[in-house]
Amino acid sequence: MAETQAATRLREYETIFLVKPDLTDDNVDKLKERVRGIVSREGGKVIRFTVWGKKKTLFPVEKQPRAIYVHTHFLGGAKLVAEIERNLRNLDEVTRYISVKLADEVDPETRPVLEDVKLAGDVEEARPGAPAEREGGFRAEGAEEQSGGDSEEESTEEA
Repeated sequence: MAETQAATRLREYETIFLVKPDLTDDNVDKLKERVRGIVSREGGKVIRFTVWGKKKTLFPVEKQPRAIYVHTHFLGGAKLVAEIERNLRNLDEVTRYISVKLADEVDPETRPVLEDVKLAGDVEEARPGAPAEREGGFRAEGAEEQSGGDSEEESTEEA
């Protein structure tokens, strides 16, 4: 009886991996599905994938100052983590990864599968200082453009 109870208990892990910043959303989804397939094949359970988006790294990784961060939260054994890391190591799109054990002997029935989340990432670096530079150098032209643009928007709203 103790053996069957121990067999149903799994460990809780999280793996964060960095993906090259020029990858499309479809390619990131393919990587997520590959990891999801490995977890299910090895008898684990994926709880949630969270794509943190494109963020600036502390130091350049493979000559890239930014990367797409992907966080996965799953249940499984030590062999599962080794298999996931082996696959991530062999993928050219993945630049770094780290896995952390969160808890021992977790009942998989108590952990519901959550919906995948996609966050925006860094938005401040999209165009840093662009509006301030435009206002400083072209104040008169910017004011005319804004007033002309507002009147067009107002006329479309009235119609």
